[in-house]
Amino acid sequence: MPRTDLFESPDYYLVDELLSDEHKLIRQSVRDWVKKNLSPIIEEHAQNATFPKQLLKGLAEIGAFGPTIPEEYGGAGLDYTAYGIIMQELERGDSGIRSTASVQGSLVMYPIYAYGSEEQKHKYLPKLASGELMGCFGLTEPDHGSNPGGMVTNIKDTGDHYILNGAKMWISNAPFADIAVVWAKDESGKIRGMIVERGMEGFTTPETHNKWSLRASATGELVFDNVKIPKENILPNVAGLKGPLGCLNQARYGISWGAIGAAMDCYDTALRYAKERVQFGRPIAGFQLQQKKLAEMITEITKAQLLVWRLGTLKSENRATAAQISMAKRNNVDMALHIAREARQMLGGMGITGEYSIMRHMMNLESVITYEGTHDIHLLITGMDVTGLDAFK
Repeated sequence: MPRTDLFESPDYYLVDELLSDEHKLIRQSVRDWVKKNLSPIIEEHAQNATFPKQLLKGLAEIGAFGPTIPEEYGGAGLDYTAYGIIMQELERGDSGIRSTASVQGSLVMYPIYAYGSEEQKHKYLPKLASGELMGCFGLTEPDHGSNPGGMVTNIKDTGDHYILNGAKMWISNAPFADIAVVWAKDESGKIRGMIVERGMEGFTTPETHNKWSLRASATGELVFDNVKIPKENILPNVAGLKGPLGCLNQARYGISWGAIGAAMDCYDTALRYAKERVQFGRPIAGFQLQQKKLAEMITEITKAQLLVWRLGTLKSENRATAAQISMAKRNNVDMALHIAREARQMLGGMGITGEYSIMRHMMNLESVITYEGTHDIHLLITGMDVTGLDAFK
């Protein structure tokens, strides 16, 4: 039976008062869509490890694909707080579905908008915003994860086109993507970005199976075997690692909001269960240890809400640093994973079943705490920022 979504959003410090009417309207529209379209089907898709592709049209309609992209290119021209709110509401439903939107907006549309030619922007962005085209982002390789600069995927100039060889892995959206924004080294060792289209000879996207996490998300590899890349498909306005890292800043920002959605859902579920579950003659919410868990959950959620609200303001003013975004991603995902584990304990045996969302969130967050920079890598980013000393090498 489809699960009834009873979610009520916690707002202990009245953070809503810091949001505009437009922000709240956007949040309500996405929340309503999640409750109607995502929540009733997500458990079945997670159990069966299938991606609900039928949701793509709806995600486009609610503006989840590239909401900060200017309207002239098909986006909504929203600020970064609005973008964060959309990611929060989607991840409240499921991290995998938020990942689909994050990749499309932050890792595919953003680099085309920021680094692409006018021709590339007009050719791809409107179709990506409408969901007519879906994209993926190729950076991570089998032997190069936290050290993307060591990549071996490469392009060679043959005169009128490039030849691309190599492989990328752990790529969200890869199995169904129409295009891929791929990063590879040229013959001088400089990292370049390019748009690879499905159907190009030698380009394949095998799916990754047997995942215990992000089971309702489509994950795969990108394999390039002498793929001809037209020169007009190269992103002309960036070279070097700053290209893909700029994209990751966008995605990490969205994750810092999204993780709060997962935490809120776990907290709300545990709070409701604790009020209803009777042991020793009274609701377990009346016992000190359960109240301790709930009090700590709402405290951490509130701190995270204030963190991303300020970060969103800085991002919209183009003042947020990569290190500030890194801190929020690390803190908020770690917070959400801890809350998921505590909430699971509160539900006892019921916490591991698909009747509740908590175990699914917990498994998903094990991926979220790893991708877009691991927890430990983000600690080192903050450490380097405050000391001025590089501990990576």
